[in-house]
Amino acid sequence: QVQLVESGGGLVQPGGSLRLSCAASGSIFSINAMGWYRQAPGKQRELVASITSVGSTNYADSAKGRFTISRDSAKNTVYLQMNSLKPEDTAVYYCNVVSRRSRGSDWYQYWGQGTQVTVSS
Repeated sequence: QVQLVESGGGLVQPGGSLRLSCAASGSIFSINAMGWYRQAPGKQRELVASITSVGSTNYADSAKGRFTISRDSAKNTVYLQMNSLKPEDTAVYYCNVVSRRSRGSDWYQYWGQGTQVTVSS
């Protein structure tokens, strides 16, 4: 089993910044993709940003130019630096990790418990 521990959410004013962190632990041989999703009230969960094991990144249009995803593979940790935050960024942000427990085993997807980000004056 894999555990994901998220941190860094909170309340911030429009135009402000937050940095989310997600540390993975447990039965991990290797991690493929890591990413962040978000879900606002009444809306579906959506991809914010993802990063592969070789550092290739993908961003939602709403995040491009404002958010930066990065990872520390040695620490099995993924970060999301969010700048120029807007009220429409308000949501619960979920960490997502695709990992396997041994060489040649299946890949599995895991989710964090979610961290609330609220952008409001």
